[in-house]
Amino acid sequence: MRKGNITWRAFKRYHAYNKKYFPLKLLHTVFLQISPFFNLWMSAEIVTALYAKESLETLFALVAVTLLGNLFVNIAGAILGRCVDVELKVLENNESAAFNHKTVSLDYDKLEDPAVRTLRRKIKENAYINTYGVRAMRNGVEGVIRNGIGITFALILFTEMIVDIGKAGFQPESVLLFIGMVGFTVISIVYNSFRMKKSAENDKQIGELLLKENQLGQGYSLNGMDARIYKQQEIVSRLESKMNEDHLRMYSWARWREWIWSTPYVLLTKIPEICIYLIVCFYCAKGIFPVGGVIKYVGYLNGVIWRIFDLSYQLIQLKNNEPFLEPYLEYFDIPNEMYQGSLAVEKRSDKKFDIEFRDVSFKYAGSEEYALKHINLSLKVGERLAVVGMNGSGKTTFIKLLCRLYDPTDGEILMNDFNIRKYNYREYLDIFSVVFQDYTLLALPLGNNIACDKTWDAEKAERLIDEVGLGERYSEMPKKLDTPLYKNFDEDGVNISGGEAQKIALARALYRDAPFIILDEPTAALDPIAEAEIYSKFDSIVRDKTTIYISHRLSSCRFCDKIAVFDHGEIVQVGTHNELISDEGGKYCELWNAQAQYYTK
Repeated sequence: MRKGNITWRAFKRYHAYNKKYFPLKLLHTVFLQISPFFNLWMSAEIVTALYAKESLETLFALVAVTLLGNLFVNIAGAILGRCVDVELKVLENNESAAFNHKTVSLDYDKLEDPAVRTLRRKIKENAYINTYGVRAMRNGVEGVIRNGIGITFALILFTEMIVDIGKAGFQPESVLLFIGMVGFTVISIVYNSFRMKKSAENDKQIGELLLKENQLGQGYSLNGMDARIYKQQEIVSRLESKMNEDHLRMYSWARWREWIWSTPYVLLTKIPEICIYLIVCFYCAKGIFPVGGVIKYVGYLNGVIWRIFDLSYQLIQLKNNEPFLEPYLEYFDIPNEMYQGSLAVEKRSDKKFDIEFRDVSFKYAGSEEYALKHINLSLKVGERLAVVGMNGSGKTTFIKLLCRLYDPTDGEILMNDFNIRKYNYREYLDIFSVVFQDYTLLALPLGNNIACDKTWDAEKAERLIDEVGLGERYSEMPKKLDTPLYKNFDEDGVNISGGEAQKIALARALYRDAPFIILDEPTAALDPIAEAEIYSKFDSIVRDKTTIYISHRLSSCRFCDKIAVFDHGEIVQVGTHNELISDEGGKYCELWNAQAQYYTK
């Protein structure tokens, strides 16, 4: 992470999400801080007027000024408060959007990096469990603003008291009291800094335990059938009970130590307060201050002292929060290192995009083992390629490299004789339509999900819905393409099965009409009848597109022009179904025979 003041860097980033918020918050705070000082001033004037037996007109005038002043301040404060609430919501939404945008714009290899995933989880857990991070920083900055304005007001009004004392001359007793007030204020601040540092260390320990508890809750879902059949809740309950005991013991001891450290602090802060009363009463007894001055000057001095205490508290909290800001800044500092390329992808009506893997090897970040080794394979326009193999053999990694979600560790991938790294990254991605195993549908209308856009071609979308075998279910949808999927945001939404979702994902891939279509386990969630239905009209569905299948169901291989058999990260066989099945000692024949019962007529 780049060096520099952590809080200042985080504040600049946070402030940029809505530059209206903090200026409005400052103005709102001014009005909030005016009120107590204005009331102290007017209360002192009213008491002095009463003691001096001023006329009723004078008293009524003072009361009227007090009431009208409070009315104005409260109305202005309420209006500004409403504006601040609105801008805060805008700020939080923009900050959340920026975090999500950073996530989706990261190089895919970074997004799948376990260290980056841990960092992202840590940021969220710090925010929601410990309430640390950017929100704690915002609260601290607001506290600094609040106390800074309060101290400024108090010091401006406090000058009146200094002027009055100066006219009468400073007495030795009052000088000693002033020294005592300032000295014990400094001592209190220093002690509080030590106390809060210890408290932050305790909070960090408790927070780490809370993080583990939260991870335990995320790691063990006890809502499923397995939890009931195998009594898993008993195992997890024992783990939770042990952690709860540790948490309670640590929390109890931390709160006990907090009380021990807080007691001297409370006593120390009372000494400046006593000095304030003695100073004001001393000069009031000598007739230097009016009677109302006791209310006014005690309030001003107390205002300065306590706001200084609170200001120091906020500054210390901001400092203690910096370790929790570091992951936030570190996440935004992650660079995108994948070369974006500049060569335009030619718009070809014949969809002629030939792909070739030349001695490609790849290993994931943090791994010493190669996921793919020495892959050599060519794919011609319009071909149907099946990619088969056991779990972990490298099939999905092969597709990720083809789509340039990763770059090869060694070797190169060519398209029309150019390294794919040279092509404009976005334009290269646009030539692929993919249905991954872990695809995602959004809680939006069906038309948005198929078109991946705000608008859609209804005729085209409905034709594809019918082709992928979703026509009957679609006919039951009340709003057709405007029907929301799921009920997250709309009670009229429809819940769809896994097989139906897979058909929608397939329709989405076809709607894009890209030259390449890649299907990762395209029928895994479909029943055998639905699977047979899709395969029977496979050619009419994919048309002239170059198509790649990843499948464990080898029945799909019979529809393909070429089959690549992966095993332990290597391509061990390439050929047609008939060629490979005739090699009785080959991996494909072994896999086929293991599934032969499913393909017997």
